[in-house]
Amino acid sequence: MADRTETTGDSAHAHRDGTSAPAAGRTVEVVLRDITLWTASLVRQFPELSEELAPGRSAPAGTPPTAPHPGRDELIRAERREALLLEQRHGLSVPGHGAAPIRLHISDAIRDITDGVVELEEAVCARLLLPRPRRAGVIERLRRIVGLLDTVAGHPDLARHVRDEIRRMARRCARTLGDAETVVRVTGRCPWCDSVSLRAFPDRRAVLCVNPACVCTDSACGCQDDHTYRHLWAEEQWEELSEASGTHTEEIRAAMDDTKETSC
Repeated sequence: MADRTETTGDSAHAHRDGTSAPAAGRTVEVVLRDITLWTASLVRQFPELSEELAPGRSAPAGTPPTAPHPGRDELIRAERREALLLEQRHGLSVPGHGAAPIRLHISDAIRDITDGVVELEEAVCARLLLPRPRRAGVIERLRRIVGLLDTVAGHPDLARHVRDEIRRMARRCARTLGDAETVVRVTGRCPWCDSVSLRAFPDRRAVLCVNPACVCTDSACGCQDDHTYRHLWAEEQWEELSEASGTHTEEIRAAMDDTKETSC
């Protein structure tokens, strides 16, 4: 209740002095942009979890073998032990039969993300006084949430909650897959921390400052309240970034088409 009162007060103050309203609008704009970016990442990667869960999954022909993930063997052994215990507990084990190991960390991630998306959509609909959403898969639910963003924009606290939840689930999905996002070095210096830490992330079509110590002065940016967040320039801000950092818009666009990873 206190949050609603505070929000109402801020809104009234914004109308009185005419200065806070643009800042509030800017905050919501940045949050909605982040929601769109993180949702796109989750929509792209979530189906890969089911592929990873399938027994006997193999890489496409011609794909070079990848280096073993640190701790992967021990993780599989632990999963096999837990799967065997579960089978024995429920009387499902067959003497002499060795089934493919259940990849519990992947199934746990699928369940967590699925439950999280369902709960998030239901919470959004409840807050917006909409009917309870019909049953659907994760991807369809995510698209429906994005379809409500114009209405969500009128509720800044709800928008932040949606951003935080989708960002959490997208990160868990990426960690579970163990995929390293393509990163391409960009010349110039970060306008906020003055370090040569600008990197292009083609999957998100965005430029980020990867300096962990970088915190901008934009109160709308996630780096203000999340130490794992990095200041981000979306495509419509590349020209502004170029002028401030000493790089070139053409270089940024070329980096977005680069498929070769570079070290951070």
